[in-house]
Amino acid sequence: MSIELKTENGHIEISNEVIATVSGGAAVECYGIVGMASKKQLKDGFTEILGRENFSKGVIVRQIDDEIHIDMYIIVSYGTKISEIANNVQTKVKYTLNQTLGLSIDSVNIYVQGVRVMNP
Repeated sequence: MSIELKTENGHIEISNEVIATVSGGAAVECYGIVGMASKKQLKDGFTEILGRENFSKGVIVRQIDDEIHIDMYIIVSYGTKISEIANNVQTKVKYTLNQTLGLSIDSVNIYVQGVRVMNP
């Protein structure tokens, strides 16, 4: 599935994988984010931190009519305010997708899959 845009110069098609990768890259730049988590969490509660090449596994892009919705699965750092981190990620992802791909995102839903304690 992909997002289709029509401009005066022609037709643009952006795959969901590209949108997910750009979204994941923007999210991990935010303070308090340890990494992206897989949307398919293992049964024992163990959450794997995804590498840069696998960001799309932690992001779901949905298009309903002309609206674009993004679901993100993240892991946060222990001792940070989760609501602030989630708000920062939402703002950063919306801004980045607007600036890089020209997309207007209707919602960015954040799902915190885990809290990671960092070793000093």
